[in-house]
Amino acid sequence: MPRKLGKTSDQRRAMLRQQVTDFLDYGKMETTVTRAKEIKPLAEKMITLGKKSDLAAYRQAMSFITREDVCKKLFKEIAPNYAERNGGYTRIVRTGIRRGDAAETAVLELV
Repeated sequence: MPRKLGKTSDQRRAMLRQQVTDFLDYGKMETTVTRAKEIKPLAEKMITLGKKSDLAAYRQAMSFITREDVCKKLFKEIAPNYAERNGGYTRIVRTGIRRGDAAETAVLELV
């Protein structure tokens, strides 16, 4: 069962789309462990689409990623780096507990 992250399904989808977009743009992000675990498979799926590098894959990625410049970056720069690698493009490194709400934080980064 997928994690609900305290949001309605459309809010959750919007948040995950935005976080995946930002993650692919910057190459790393700090967030809670639970969110990182949700973002990881979606980001890996986008990189796999980027490796296909055809129009259908581009349009599929564009339907999820919120900014076109990030989609272009994914297909031109990020995906070619993982051409020989079969999955496992990201890693989650736990960074401790956030002071405000004691949520466990992690850094999600491209390998």
